[in-house]
Amino acid sequence: MGARGTFLRVGLLVLVGIGAVLGIVLFLSGNNFSNGVELETYFRESVQGLDVGAPVNYLGVTLGRVAEIGLVTAEYGQGMPMDVRRTTYRLVYVRFIVNPRKIGRVLSQTDIENAVTAGLRAKVAAQGITGISYLSLDFVSPEQYPALAVPWKPEYPYIPSVPSAFAQVQTAAEQIATQLEQIDFKAIAQSLLGLTRTLQQQLTNGDAHQTLAAATALLDALQINLEKADLPALASSLRKTSDAAADVVRSEQLRQLLANTAAATGEFATAAKALPPLIAALSQTVDRTDAATAELQRRMTGILADLQATAGNLRDTTDELRSYPAGALFGGPPPRRNGE
Repeated sequence: MGARGTFLRVGLLVLVGIGAVLGIVLFLSGNNFSNGVELETYFRESVQGLDVGAPVNYLGVTLGRVAEIGLVTAEYGQGMPMDVRRTTYRLVYVRFIVNPRKIGRVLSQTDIENAVTAGLRAKVAAQGITGISYLSLDFVSPEQYPALAVPWKPEYPYIPSVPSAFAQVQTAAEQIATQLEQIDFKAIAQSLLGLTRTLQQQLTNGDAHQTLAAATALLDALQINLEKADLPALASSLRKTSDAAADVVRSEQLRQLLANTAAATGEFATAAKALPPLIAALSQTVDRTDAATAELQRRMTGILADLQATAGNLRDTTDELRSYPAGALFGGPPPRRNGE
């Protein structure tokens, strides 16, 4: 009996100690969050693993605790017709309390709205592989994750949510599965089977077979020609030609020729620079020659006319001397002939 009483007293002492510790914890927790800011958010996904009392973290720092979890239909759908087709009535609401002392200031409604506009969002995060979850606050792109518009007035300031990493992976897997379900693998298999049969037929007795046969014959002919050709002698000749070309390139005559060519090129360039003035001078000389030629032609025309007249007079005088030489010397008409 004495031993049994001792164990009973020890057990009662342990229970009292545990109750005292729980009371102290609850008392301290109540003091920390009695003046906290209560917020709420909504999730489309399952919040399994997230329980009341779970921590609310921001960048790994615990700011508060989860206070309440429930269905939106039970909180905001009373007195309204049940419509499961509405996405907003298939949500889970989570209310949580944030300790202002962890933030450094008392949050006002304006502060919360500005943070939401800047991209403050809530999501469910898992603690390792234990299956226990917590509520994580973080800033994301508001364009990529816009706030969900709800048709009711939230009882507490509303923080929009974003899908958890697991939910995003699950959604992507579901989309891939949906796309795979839309693929007609049977038709693809039949098409591949038909393509295989067609390819086999072509390789057996079709155009592909003929093409392969022609290619084989061409390769055989090429091999025969290569065997007939004296490739070593051809390679030796090419090597000698290459060596001769290298000798020519390295020869002193070629270098001298290149140097002379360069010098001639320079002289040609100098002559080309002097060519435009020479052409202009020649052009002026041609113009002057044309003018002198025109003047000489004009003068020669008059001289030729005078020479023609002189030649005519000389012809008349010669005729007169032939017919009557005395008249030219003594004057007077010639004597008349009988009958004249």
